[in-house]
Amino acid sequence: MTDMTLGSKPPPRTRLGFRFAVFSLVVVLVVGLLTTRLFYLQVIQGGYYAGLSEENQHATIPLPAVRGLIYDRAGRQLAINIPSYVVKIRPADLPFTERDQVVARLATLLQIPGSDIVQAIDRYANQSFELVRLASDVPSDVARIIIEESDSLPGVQVTVEERREYAYGPLVSHVLGYTGAVSPEELASLGEDSDYLDDDQIGKTGVEATFEDVLRGTYGEQEVEQDALGRVLRTVQITQQPQSGNSLELTLDVEIQREAEEALLWATDIVDLQRGVVIVMNPQTGEILAMVSLPTYDDNLFAQGISNDEYQALIEDPNRPLVNFGISEQYPPGSTYKLVTGSGALEDGLITDTTLLETAGYLEIGTYKYYDWNRKGFGPLDIYGGFSHSSDTFFYQLAGSLGIDRLGYWANQWGFGAKTGIDLPAEARGIVPTDEWKMNLFNQPIYPGEVYQAGIGQGYDTATPLQVLNAYNALANGGSLLKPQVVRRVLGPDGTVVQDIQPELIHHVDVDPETLRIMRDAAREVVVSRHTFNLVDLPIAVAGKTGTAEFGLRDSKGRLPYHTWFAAFVPKNTQVWDGTKTDSELSILAFAYDSNTKGNAAVEIVKYFLQDHYDLGVDLTRPDLLAKGNFYGGH
Repeated sequence: MTDMTLGSKPPPRTRLGFRFAVFSLVVVLVVGLLTTRLFYLQVIQGGYYAGLSEENQHATIPLPAVRGLIYDRAGRQLAINIPSYVVKIRPADLPFTERDQVVARLATLLQIPGSDIVQAIDRYANQSFELVRLASDVPSDVARIIIEESDSLPGVQVTVEERREYAYGPLVSHVLGYTGAVSPEELASLGEDSDYLDDDQIGKTGVEATFEDVLRGTYGEQEVEQDALGRVLRTVQITQQPQSGNSLELTLDVEIQREAEEALLWATDIVDLQRGVVIVMNPQTGEILAMVSLPTYDDNLFAQGISNDEYQALIEDPNRPLVNFGISEQYPPGSTYKLVTGSGALEDGLITDTTLLETAGYLEIGTYKYYDWNRKGFGPLDIYGGFSHSSDTFFYQLAGSLGIDRLGYWANQWGFGAKTGIDLPAEARGIVPTDEWKMNLFNQPIYPGEVYQAGIGQGYDTATPLQVLNAYNALANGGSLLKPQVVRRVLGPDGTVVQDIQPELIHHVDVDPETLRIMRDAAREVVVSRHTFNLVDLPIAVAGKTGTAEFGLRDSKGRLPYHTWFAAFVPKNTQVWDGTKTDSELSILAFAYDSNTKGNAAVEIVKYFLQDHYDLGVDLTRPDLLAKGNFYGGH
């Protein structure tokens, strides 16, 4: 019997049952909704999402084209393609919490600074789903370790790609150039319609850059199966075959290039030259047979994936080994420019080849004295004597009579002050001063003393070594100023000739054939007069012009440092000189930067080359003339 207290209230009803009922209703509704959605996804939209799943597993990716090869004129391979392991990373697949660990491990395996890896990843921060190249030409054992450790290296992939290999390295690097990863700036300049990928290779310098469109080829496409991390599991099918790039046959002959470099290195070892150039050409075609610029660099460093430290060492080198000094730097041409002044005076009727001018030790304009390199002067000289002795006061008089604008006209005729159009990038144009040029630049006219300086290739005059040689090519071939070329033919992937690149005429120099004959004989007299010392004793006929160009600051004795030049050509019949002949098939220029030698270093370099190239069996080089000293004292 229950004990009930009379008048007490019954206990309150609990809320537990109510809450349970509400919860049960919610569960039923949620499960119902999920079941309905699952039915919709699996049954109604099942085919659609199955297709999406299939698309996620299969992707269409580019199929790289084989880059064309590069040969010299004798068919020697200069640039080829070899397989190479490449390590890349997709930043989006690298958890930030694991970044330091992954970077440290890769730095150890790849033997590159971790900062380089971080920099490469951060460079593409806005494109985190793209693969970023970290290292090229990775050793096979390192590549295998990275593949084996892929689970602990999220986002890291190893692929096999073709890379460039340059068979002769530093010997022809300034002409060949190199390829490298395309930069974001280059991609932007190429435009949205370009088929370049973010991680593509592109020609950076040399013919690799100039003929990028010819060498590159056209990408194909392939359908591949990928895993969830985007790694390719297998190729399903090739939907479009790639088209290999065309190849190049250069005008260069590697053996002549080697002879030219050896001649320059010979002098460099004696004089300790910091920079120098040797260019060898065929005046009849404009073909460059050799182009040497020292110091040089190994383009394989770039092909293999140059490190930041290696690159910094190159660009911080004060002698700038990455620069092709044959075309990309301009210097006062010195007395080689007297070709312009002498031919202009003859053409304008200021002198004939028999006119005699008195050459004193100096000329005066007001209180200023303009000295000859020979402080005693030479007495009366005609054009042959003035050119062969390189009398400054002789050409001061001619320049003063011509005036700066006519001097500029004749300089332009010989190709100075304009790019030659050579099929290499980064060509300088040089300077030909005129009244208009100086007014535009300095708001001043040219002064009479500056006209004197311009007449001997000093003052404001500047030219590239190639411009100087090309002017003497026109003298040697009868007046045709040709566009220099380093590419001779374009070859298809099967070796057939796609394009035969013919000599291209810039213009015919507006100089009478008789004037050209006079200047050729004057150039021969430079050698015969022994202004080039014993060069005349070589068993071949050589004509040319020396040059000594002052620059920079005076020393304690008031002397300026100087470069030396020599531009020369040899007749087709090397044994006989005939100034009426215009058949020379070999010209050469040597330029010795800041040489400051007792004799003309460039002459000795050319002499060394000619002895070797023509296998003359003699050695007439004069190392004693390469001793440091005052050039003027040596004469």
